[in-house]
Amino acid sequence: MTRVGRVERTTKETSVLVEIDLDGRGDVDVSTGVGFYDHMLDQLGRHGLFDLKVKTDGDLHIDTHHTIEDTALALGAAFKQALGDKSGIYRFGNCTVPLDESLAQVTVDLSGRPYLVHTEPENMAPMIGSYDTTMTRHIFESFVAQAQMALHIHVPYGRNAHHIVECQFKALARALRYASERDPRAAGIIPSTKGAL
Repeated sequence: MTRVGRVERTTKETSVLVEIDLDGRGDVDVSTGVGFYDHMLDQLGRHGLFDLKVKTDGDLHIDTHHTIEDTALALGAAFKQALGDKSGIYRFGNCTVPLDESLAQVTVDLSGRPYLVHTEPENMAPMIGSYDTTMTRHIFESFVAQAQMALHIHVPYGRNAHHIVECQFKALARALRYASERDPRAAGIIPSTKGAL
């Protein structure tokens, strides 16, 4: 059974297409018009071994907010779609990733319930190119709302804004990979005492 999600989202502000294959090889084709965000989505696909295609046309003449937010919403919806009924998956995943002076700790539960806990160092540089660093939390909020998962991200320390954000995406990629992979001992079993996720 293929685990593929495809979501198109069109509003007056953006047009978004996201395709994801959870059992891919990390092949990524991303274009949002926000260079650093493209770089982060590339990390997500490559380190999660998800084949990922993202094409977003947004109102960048205003700012990057709608483009970033709507892409994250579509990505979360596509991820949820690709998971199907979640039978046979590990469900939980965690990963700690350093990037030079920065460290990110990420834990996920593909629970069917959206919840985000997110901490990162204060007083980060406000911009990385055209990317507003306050959007990082909002990306995860938007993704979690549509993916219907619990996500805990903690960056206990870091100095360089690029590193602080990038290690979060790398750790998330690995945690999602581990959580969404099939457990050979649990084929066909929903990993919940409720019988559904």
